[in-house]
Amino acid sequence: MSKQINATSNIKGDLSAGLVVFLIAIPLCLGIALASGAPLFAGLIAGILGGIVVGAFSGSNLSVSGPAAGLITIVAAAILKLGTWETFILAVFLAGAMQLVLGFVRAGIIANYFPSNVITGMLTAIGISIIITQIPHAVGHDEQAEGQLAFIQVSGENIITSALSSIRHIQLGAAIITAASILILLYWSKLPKIGSIPAALVAVLAGVGINQLFIATGSSLALEQSHLVTLPVAESMEGFFSQFSFPDFSQLVNSQVWIVAGTIALVASIETLLNLEATDKLDPLKRYSDPNRELRAQGLANMASGLIGGLPITSVIVRSSANINAGGRTKVATIAHGTLLLVCAALIPMVLNMIPLSTLAGVLLVTGYKLCKPTVFKQMFAKGKYQWIPFAVTVLTIVFTNLLVGVAVGLCVSVLFLLWGNMKTPYMFRKERYRTGDMFVLDLSQEVSFLNKANILLTLDKMPENSTVIIDAAQTVYIDQDVLDIIREFTQIKAPQKQIKVVLRGFKDAYKINNTDHLFMNGEKESPVVVPNSQGTHKELLKELSVN
Repeated sequence: MSKQINATSNIKGDLSAGLVVFLIAIPLCLGIALASGAPLFAGLIAGILGGIVVGAFSGSNLSVSGPAAGLITIVAAAILKLGTWETFILAVFLAGAMQLVLGFVRAGIIANYFPSNVITGMLTAIGISIIITQIPHAVGHDEQAEGQLAFIQVSGENIITSALSSIRHIQLGAAIITAASILILLYWSKLPKIGSIPAALVAVLAGVGINQLFIATGSSLALEQSHLVTLPVAESMEGFFSQFSFPDFSQLVNSQVWIVAGTIALVASIETLLNLEATDKLDPLKRYSDPNRELRAQGLANMASGLIGGLPITSVIVRSSANINAGGRTKVATIAHGTLLLVCAALIPMVLNMIPLSTLAGVLLVTGYKLCKPTVFKQMFAKGKYQWIPFAVTVLTIVFTNLLVGVAVGLCVSVLFLLWGNMKTPYMFRKERYRTGDMFVLDLSQEVSFLNKANILLTLDKMPENSTVIIDAAQTVYIDQDVLDIIREFTQIKAPQKQIKVVLRGFKDAYKINNTDHLFMNGEKESPVVVPNSQGTHKELLKELSVN
């Protein structure tokens, strides 16, 4: 049973987590806007609304929303296609309205069909992608914008070659700041008394302090502005408000606007549901978030974002996992991060522009590692090939393509393995040997579909004469009608012809098959002493029947 937590009972942890997420969100919001070809301020708007609006209306306690890397390609192409920024944000507004409708018609139910091995694979792949994409920023090679997790980046270079090439361009000052940040993140909590101060905040302050020391001493290790956070700076509040844009509603008759809106709504909704499921999986309190309520919250936020000139918004697993790792336990953390984005973007952008990207890379490297620790691979491998292979395929496909493609491929592989396993194991059997004949007990599996017809038909047809067959359906949830017809035909026609005694056990009334185990036990048929001889799957049973 999931535990609940009062919004005020973890206020200190939530506020410190909100601060950590805020620090990580700044370069991600700006980087995604830059990579999308959108105004930098549009990324901040999406981050602010993702924190405040989604945080207020969502049912999730831990999910953090904002501009998403998964939409970079779609947004960049749509801006070019629609011609003007004002036309594009109209599409964002309409996409939000579509999401709102999806939430009210309860389309979020599709989240229940994401298998856990694919979700775990998604989290692991994102952890690997975070580590690879942060290596350049960790060593001061800030050629690519923050926030790009897709294998092929906007520049055309892939994340692996980008990481490898960055090794040849190490900026020693950035590397020192990254190393110091990671050490603080790993060991700060072990220090007595002062360890309660958020480690990520200490790491960021240390990064700023180290770089300011380099600057003050005239060291060649000092980082230039291109290696620091770069928020747009307005000269006045009037200049700040002038950065907002408004949609061109005259383009409502433009069919291309509706096509773009539908594409954004679909992709953003799928990505949100995936990230929501993944966030619930990471929740230490194992709480469940209503996906339909989440779609409605996302819809409201995207409508607001479109109205004032922001990028599309989705739930984002990078920020959500950072929130959990930093101690966030309620939506206070999400709302706090959005509020901090708003206040700091409006009032103190120059202060934030002193933060080195390398210290934030250190925070993200630790977050990424926690998502893809070696123990995750060991645990999945121990669950067997039906779990391990779809997991591995999901990880590899996401790392070498992108999140949506990887999840789609992982789902297909998972379904194929499900069908294959369902075909191969429609039941377990127990064989009991007697002087007068053999008894075969077929324990039907939980789901017996039409895919199992051939195996069950072949098994029953091979049953030897003068044997006893017990078909036990006590554990079943569903039996396909074709399979029920096969069992009826065997019981009523084939078994009497071969002098086979059939005992039906555990069949529900809905199956319209009469159980006969009571006849067997009441003495109408001899009740032999049970002496277990073997146990296995239908494959082993068919092999033994063929031999006999």
